[in-house]
Amino acid sequence: MKRLFTFRYPKLFLLVLFSIISYVIFSDASVQSSVAGLNNLSYLGIFIAGLLFSFGFSTPFAVGFFIVAQPENIFFAAIIGGAGAMLSDLTIFKIIKFSFMDEFKRLEKTPLIKEFNIIFKHEFSTRIKLYLLYAVAGLVIASPLPDEIGVSMLAGLTKIKPLMLAIISFIMNAFGILVMLLIGS
Repeated sequence: MKRLFTFRYPKLFLLVLFSIISYVIFSDASVQSSVAGLNNLSYLGIFIAGLLFSFGFSTPFAVGFFIVAQPENIFFAAIIGGAGAMLSDLTIFKIIKFSFMDEFKRLEKTPLIKEFNIIFKHEFSTRIKLYLLYAVAGLVIASPLPDEIGVSMLAGLTKIKPLMLAIISFIMNAFGILVMLLIGS
């Protein structure tokens, strides 16, 4: 059976598509008011929102929850939410490490990525490249952008161990959640 559409990177395409769809859905004011009604869940709600914070299709829901939530202690709430997001990031890491590697290897062979790697290799030492990669991935993880992007960068372009990913994920997600809680208060 012939496919109607053929995509060279179907998983990456779906990731971007889900991010766009979730933004459109959760931009609706009625959806945002529904999120505000979930504030009664307290720290359990913060943990669940942390779990959702990492996934591109549910990030807007989590962000809306964090902005309208009024926890008693925002620092404790940021830690609880960061722990939930860390668990999700570790799940994403496992999925990407085993499921997306074929597409990353194909992507590395494209002319644009090859050219970028040549320029990057000549301009920076290996250590500086690694630090830049970790910094960019950390910023993506801390931001409301889908963590799949930052975790994919680490899983596909480095040999990061799950413990190091857990530490980076927890710190960056807790910081990002703290910022959102501060915005809402």
